[in-house]
Amino acid sequence: MTQTQQQVNLKGRDLLELDDYSPEEIQYLLDLAVELKRKQKNGEVYQPLKGKTIGLIFEKSSTRTRVSFEVGAFQLGAHALFLSKNDIQLGRGEIISDTAQVLSRYLDGMMIRTFGHHNVTDLAKYASVPVINGLSDLAHPCQVLADLQTIYEQKGTLKGLKLAYIGDGNNMAHSLMIGGAKLGVHVSIASPEATSQIQKL
Repeated sequence: MTQTQQQVNLKGRDLLELDDYSPEEIQYLLDLAVELKRKQKNGEVYQPLKGKTIGLIFEKSSTRTRVSFEVGAFQLGAHALFLSKNDIQLGRGEIISDTAQVLSRYLDGMMIRTFGHHNVTDLAKYASVPVINGLSDLAHPCQVLADLQTIYEQKGTLKGLKLAYIGDGNNMAHSLMIGGAKLGVHVSIASPEATSQIQKL
C-alpha cells in the first residue's frame, strides 16, 4: 500500500461530481481500479462488499451503465438491485427525499442514472448511505474515471498529456474538463454551439 493510499479514506463518501474530490483522491481511485482489474484478470477472488446490497436507480436507461454496475457489484461480492422508474414510487409522484430515506433503510449504497442533476444531489442529501452519480444532465463522473483509467493504463501517466474532445458540450464534456484539470491533463473541447451546455457552468 502506497503512502497516498494510506492517507485516502473515502468510506461513506458520495460520488456526485469529480469537483468534490481532490487530485490525490481521484488518482487513488484510478490506482485502485487498475489493481482491481489486475486481480479480476488473474482470477483472484476479492470481495470487500460481500453481504452488501447496492440499489441501481435508472430513470434513464443504459446498456453499458447497467451491465457495468451489476457486474462490478457481483465481482466485489455485493448484490445489485436494479430499480427502474417503474419499479419504485419515484416514477409515480413520490418525492425524492422520501425515496432516499426509505431505500437507505434497505440498501448499503445507491447509484442513480437520471435526467436532472438536482435528483442526484437531493438523493444524496436525504440518503444515509453513499450515492453514486451514474449520469445526470450536468455530470458523468464514472464515465470520465473509466476514460482516464484507460489513458492512464496506456500512457503510464496523465499529468501533462493533451486530450482533445470532439462532441456535444454536455455532461461528459463538463466532467472531462474537471477531471483533466484535477490531474494535470490539458483538455480541449470542440462542440457545436447548438449542443453546448458548457456556458451554464
